[in-house]
Amino acid sequence: MPSPDTLREFLRMRRAEIDPASVGLPPSPTPRRGRGLRREEVAALAGVSVDYYARLEQGRVGNISDQVLNAIENVLRLNALEREHLRSLVSPSVRVTPRPPRPTTLRPRLALRGLIDKMDAVPAILQGPRLEILATNQAARTLFTDFDALPVDERNIARWIFLDPATRTKYPDWEDVAAPVAATLRTNRDPHTPDAALERLVGELSVASPEFARYWADYRLFEHGNGKKRVFHELVGVMTLNYETLTVPGSGGQFLSTYTADVGSPSDEKLRILLSWAEIPEDQQRAAREQSRGPSTGRP
Repeated sequence: MPSPDTLREFLRMRRAEIDPASVGLPPSPTPRRGRGLRREEVAALAGVSVDYYARLEQGRVGNISDQVLNAIENVLRLNALEREHLRSLVSPSVRVTPRPPRPTTLRPRLALRGLIDKMDAVPAILQGPRLEILATNQAARTLFTDFDALPVDERNIARWIFLDPATRTKYPDWEDVAAPVAATLRTNRDPHTPDAALERLVGELSVASPEFARYWADYRLFEHGNGKKRVFHELVGVMTLNYETLTVPGSGGQFLSTYTADVGSPSDEKLRILLSWAEIPEDQQRAAREQSRGPSTGRP
């Protein structure tokens, strides 16, 4: 059963995001200690007693009716993912059979790894639920970084985003990328099934990255689907790429992310140039780079 602290933290952060004026409340005659709605205001708007809502935040309420949950969800303007999360926190009995603990190390199927390698023209990354990088193809390593060259325990998208300063250049809109990464880890943290590896990752990132600690404290949830990201590469500049996320059934939470550009767009041309450059042998690439720098002056 999840800790009452988890439920309290989630509800507190969600009501902190609601502007009192946006729900028709007049200015408060007394200064507010924090942002967002007070407990008593959520209770009044949801049609429950202040004591009941306070006990709910403290995890001291038993069975809760759908009507009450719906009212609270509406007041807090929860999206579908947040509603599902709230119900998992207040109604643990809904899950008849607890999920088995995740293995510390996930391995992709050989056939899936082979498929990713065959996707030469489409950058593809296979990740696990802790955002561990399980497989990449050459196109992805060219577009982002050589993940295979990293130590195995550092092959993790969250570690890369928050601990590698180069990602601030790689993603011109770094915060728009980083915040969903932290929120994805929040979403994948099952409150009913302890995951020591995930808790260790969150703890390390919280200490090493103030930005991650801030995003984690916001208690946002995010589930990768599809969208656009701007990606910079020193050879071609900034590209606007479409990402698609495909869940791998029966894999323990693995998902595949692919990156493409709109056909005929400037980004499409840049991506094709970049990937064609990657097909040139490394020694020839190095020679071309040295030639482009011009003759050496002999000075260090």
